[in-house]
Parts: sequence; structure tokens; C-alpha cells
Amino acid sequence: MRVAFLTLGLATLALAQPPSTPGAGPLPSLRDPREVHLKNVRQLTFGGQNAEAYWSFDGKKVIFQYMKGGGDADQIYTMRPDGSGKKMVSTGKGRCTCAYFLKGDKEIVFASTHGYSAAIPPEPDRSQGYVWPLYPYYAIYKANADGSNIRPLVPAKVEPGKECGYNAEATVSPDGKRIIFTSTRDGDLELYSIQADGSDLKRLTNRVGYDGGAYFSPDSKKIVWRASALPDAKAVADYKQLLKQNLVRPTSMELWVADADGKNAKQVTRNGAANFAPFFTPDGKKLIFASNSGDPKRRTFEIYLVNLDGTGLEQVTYGAQFDSFPMFSPNGKQLIWASNRNGKDHETNIFVADWVK
Repeated sequence: MRVAFLTLGLATLALAQPPSTPGAGPLPSLRDPREVHLKNVRQLTFGGQNAEAYWSFDGKKVIFQYMKGGGDADQIYTMRPDGSGKKMVSTGKGRCTCAYFLKGDKEIVFASTHGYSAAIPPEPDRSQGYVWPLYPYYAIYKANADGSNIRPLVPAKVEPGKECGYNAEATVSPDGKRIIFTSTRDGDLELYSIQADGSDLKRLTNRVGYDGGAYFSPDSKKIVWRASALPDAKAVADYKQLLKQNLVRPTSMELWVADADGKNAKQVTRNGAANFAPFFTPDGKKLIFASNSGDPKRRTFEIYLVNLDGTGLEQVTYGAQFDSFPMFSPNGKQLIWASNRNGKDHETNIFVADWVK
């Protein structure tokens, strides 16, 4: 699930082909002088809402979400790392989220509501504050990399007009053997993993609260994810009441790491903020993630580095804007992420930069 903090303009993505100017960067204005880990910053998309851009295994393509606006909804696109060759690979129906390449780059996985209905699901009722929708008809689909031969993976069967629960946020282990995802199949938001063919379902977490947005370490032996921080009975009651309405409040989430089977889970961050989109550094020794912990008003998000034990916090991006969804390229030499920088009207675009250790 993409983080949709409306004050930052990060909303859901769309059907139309996004405008682009391939090769437009690097431009000096795209990088804050304090961003010492970033070099040769290039902007890959221009306009609309673009987010959750993830590399193919060979580093030759990127898969991401896009919404033009005006009542459209998230759809899935692929493009080359220079921003050229954009192509929609989802159906253009319903709402989509969280796409990823499978090992070999011949197939992709993503979540979509189109099997339930071609209509766009309604926006959540935010009379209870800032909440995310947990559409109970999000299924995970597998398709060829060009979008053809699409078929349901989780659950294995999807029926029009019949709810299947929330199944989304799928990512793939670097060794290609497992897919990790978030589901409400057991009544709570928990992490599960399956083999790439959908078999061998395993539940990885077992705690009250939202466990989601998980990724594997480079050696596929560990996982990292975001989890609801529920400090007292009142917070637990609020979480459960919202969950009954297919909603979740994402304003306080901490990062956790564990073995790939969910064992030896340990909390990494303890700042009471919204921490999300964690990804391992190429050596597997640190996490790179987004957080609004540096803003007392919790409106702006920056990207940070932190050791697996929670020490050594270091800010990576600057500019009092939205920077999130960082992912290192397969060779570890580049970082791709989403940002409001150089945008207008709250648009969010995809950027890539050379990584400086």
C-alpha cells in the first residue's frame, strides 16, 4: 500500500500515459547540497502522482504506480531507468498498488481490485481522522511483464462482486524463491509468504496491529517491515474498530526486522512517528527508509539510514518535502525514490541518483 498523505500530495495513481522528458537530468536544482549520498540526480516522470518505483532484477526496467488525477485511480506502469518507454501493464480497471518483478523479469506481481469490479473503489471516509482504506477486494495478480496473461495469485480464485479480503504489498526475495505480502485473511493485518507459484503459504507475524510493507534482505535471509505502534488499550481498541470498517490509521508506525520466516523479530525504530518504506542497503547492514520524525508537525517526510539495531541514524534527503520509497538498484550503485521536489500542485515524481557511500 502506498502512503497517501494528502498534505503532501501523494494520492493514488492513474490510467493515462504519464508525460515525460527522458534524459532531462541531471539538473543541479534536483539535489540539495546536504544530500551527500546522492549524485547526478535525474527526474524520470513529470506530472501526476508517481510512486513505489521498483527495479527489475537485471536493472533494465522499473515498475511503478501512476495516477494522472481528476478522478482516476492507480494503475501499474513499467519504464526504462532513463524514464523512456512507459507502458501500462495493468488492466486499466479498478485500482492497483504495489507491483514487483519476479526473478528473471519475465513476470510481474501486483495488487488490483479489478477482479471484484471494474469501478474505482471510493475514497475512505476521513471523518475519523487520517486513515488508509483497506479495500477488502484487493487480490494479488501475476502477469507477463508486458501485462498479458494476467491471473490471480492470492487468492487463487477471484469472483466478481465477492470480497476476498485485503491482499496486497507483495515483494519478491532476491533469490526469487519467496513472495511476501500483507493480508487480512486471519482477521488482522499480518505478513505472509508464499513460493512464486502461490504454494506453501506461511504466516510470518502474529501480533495485534498492522504488519505490512515488507522487503527481503539482499541475501533473502531477513525481512524488514512497518508495524503499528499501539502503546495502550485505547490505541488497540481504536485499531480494531477501524479494522472492522476496513480502515487503518498510519500515523504511528515503527520498523521491525526478523529472519525470513518471521522468527527473532526485533524493533528497530522507536520515535513514535510514521516510519515506512524500509529497504536494506546493498551490504544488508543498514536500512534506508522514510519518516516524518524530523518534522514536529509530521507533514514532511525525508529518507534516512539506520543500523539494524536502531543506532547510527543519518538523514539522506533534505528540502522539507515528501521523499520516500527508496530502493537500491541490483548492483547497489543507484537509488530510486519518489519525491515532491521540482513539482507543482502536489505532484509526486520518480527520481534516480548515483549512490555515494
